[in-house]
Amino acid sequence: MLQKPYLMVPGPTAVPERVLQAMHRPMINHRGPQYEAMFKEISAGLKRLFQTESDVLAFPSAGTGALEAAVVNMLSPGDLVLAVSTGVFGDRFAEIAARYGANVEKMDFAWGTAADPVRLAERLAQDENHAIKAILLTHNETSTGVMNDIEALAKARGGHPALIMVDAVSSLAAMDLRMDAWGIDLVATGSQKALMIPPGLGFIAMNERAWAAQAEAKMPKFYWDAQAVKKSLAKGQNPYTPPVSLFFGLTEAIKCIEEEGLANVFTRHRRLRDMLRQGLQALGLEPLAASDVASPAVTAVKAPEGIEAKKIQKLMREKYGITLAGGQKQLENKIFRVGHVGYVAATDILVTLATLEMALSELGMAVELGSGVRAAQKVMMEG
Repeated sequence: MLQKPYLMVPGPTAVPERVLQAMHRPMINHRGPQYEAMFKEISAGLKRLFQTESDVLAFPSAGTGALEAAVVNMLSPGDLVLAVSTGVFGDRFAEIAARYGANVEKMDFAWGTAADPVRLAERLAQDENHAIKAILLTHNETSTGVMNDIEALAKARGGHPALIMVDAVSSLAAMDLRMDAWGIDLVATGSQKALMIPPGLGFIAMNERAWAAQAEAKMPKFYWDAQAVKKSLAKGQNPYTPPVSLFFGLTEAIKCIEEEGLANVFTRHRRLRDMLRQGLQALGLEPLAASDVASPAVTAVKAPEGIEAKKIQKLMREKYGITLAGGQKQLENKIFRVGHVGYVAATDILVTLATLEMALSELGMAVELGSGVRAAQKVMMEG
């Protein structure tokens, strides 16, 4: 039977047809004028998406590579770092810093909840000697479907001189993140989420405070050296061979985002989230995150009593062609996750809910077919 695949995971995400077509262009010289003109256009577009006047540096890497670049360019071995974690990826940011010799202090919050700015402010107030050099934050915790309030967390720093470093791998261009207006020193992201191109590019933007710290940072770096990338950027180039085809795609993806309008992109992601959550709740399913901290990029859903999350994923994938993400670490087989980031439309949510209704029914759950879809349709039509 002909089966159309739906990739409903939080990354890598689906790639628009026009972006795929752009990537099929013949290769060009990455040291020539054609590439330089394209790369300068991309750099200007990235600044708009990061909502910053600072340069955005590109690395041939996954999002994790961008996080590693952030760590090695900002810190020295032995620096005290406060890592605020609400899940797997908050833990990862902390682990990268620890691997490079930073003295990492964790501030953990229960998985499925958001970081508390009050607790952060209280801890910073205790640091009278300003020993804490950096605060690691995760904007969107993909493992739990929680969006942290980065604006409030940044304000919680107050007059403390610690750098604010934000993992925006799954949030940038899906939800509002005002780097300059909110006083964020460094933002890192990756290509395979809301930027709607395949994996392989990581980005960091650094403000003046971050560049001052970079000049003093003693962690080892060569491939991740921000100074080398910045020097090449001034010429419209990269310090080493770039993935040219991905930049072809990124050029087109930025056009897609700006044609829709960045504010409209944020609104679309919130509407997709609300459609899905209303549909799930109509089916008697419970999202892991509360509505006030729910991510516009991914929704984590508790498996219903007596049904394993992996069985839901397997049936959805093998019978209906819809790929969902699973739970990680302590949430393995307890939740499944639905990605709705990047190249996702309201109709994709309706298809996912309709097939989920059938899958749950086949697995023995009492489901009124159409109830989830109907609830999501109401949200869609109200929007």
